[in-house]
Amino acid sequence: MTRKTAILAAAVAATISALAAPTAAQARTGTAAAVETRTGASSAAKGEVRYAWAKLCAKKGQEYNIPCGPWKVVMRDGTTRTVTDARVNPVTAAGKVDKELMSEFALSGDGRYAAYFRKSDSKLVVRDFAANRVRVLPGTTGRLPKGVGMDDVNAKLSYDGERILLDYSSGDAKLSTLLVDLTTGKVSTISPKLSVQDFSPDGRHLLATRSTGENTTELLVLDENGATTARRVVPQVVANNMPQAVADDGNSVAVTITTPSGKTRLRVYDLEADNVGAAVDVKVPKNESPYRLSWDASGSLTLWDLRNNKDGDTTGIVRRSLDPDSGATSTIDTIKLGSKIYMWWLPGE
Repeated sequence: MTRKTAILAAAVAATISALAAPTAAQARTGTAAAVETRTGASSAAKGEVRYAWAKLCAKKGQEYNIPCGPWKVVMRDGTTRTVTDARVNPVTAAGKVDKELMSEFALSGDGRYAAYFRKSDSKLVVRDFAANRVRVLPGTTGRLPKGVGMDDVNAKLSYDGERILLDYSSGDAKLSTLLVDLTTGKVSTISPKLSVQDFSPDGRHLLATRSTGENTTELLVLDENGATTARRVVPQVVANNMPQAVADDGNSVAVTITTPSGKTRLRVYDLEADNVGAAVDVKVPKNESPYRLSWDASGSLTLWDLRNNKDGDTTGIVRRSLDPDSGATSTIDTIKLGSKIYMWWLPGE
């Protein structure tokens, strides 16, 4: 199972279920030729990515698919670019290239930045699509820890691309998660016992969860240094439903719920008061399921839905603005997925 497939399976299962930039001395600039533009361009939204994807091919002599093409990004101005310097297949902890998996690729929420392992030196870098510039992560964070392969790394960029979270899924599960400030170069550590979900819109808060010894779930909010600012053992309606998102106040947590009948609802949990707000019906088509959720600085939400056919296959993605008070939605973008896509990635993933 690919990493993308695993994430999709977890997200869909949770929603269908009723329960459920470094300093100048550290910066390095890549060549403009590292990204190749395939189609015509316009001046609008030139540096913003709608989604990233990689092609699939049938494994020779086998009955399953493998990645067979480079990472491509579809831009908001209508162009498609090939990220030629991004490694496609990961190097494992044993030093071997696994040609049946995709290497890490993460996009910032604003779609301007991407993090990936560079082909030439296997370092983790961040590309600025608007400036067409690449910079290596500060200090030793651009290289893998001993015993960790590229397939063991989950990277997440903040909305503005100024911070990156590096989660290592090593076998012993003892490696701390790293929170790297790409502007100052500061590196903070987060306990590997915490499962970090996402950044707040301003990148100054992180939403995380922890399973307790009493089979309950604790929700935590961390600051930009990885320190805990709030924590609470939460009600089941919060613990067992996804996706979730934390606002800039570091307290309001939006929770998306899919009912047994397939309806989508939204609740906002006040972490400090331990209060779950009233359920609000969200107006989306029946053939869609919630996938990602995020606040914006104005207090509105963005909801990403997966559009599925009658066989349950994902055929498209819809991005909508969501009013947390009324549940009203407005379509921002619709993405149609072709049958030849092995893996796709959205802004904020």
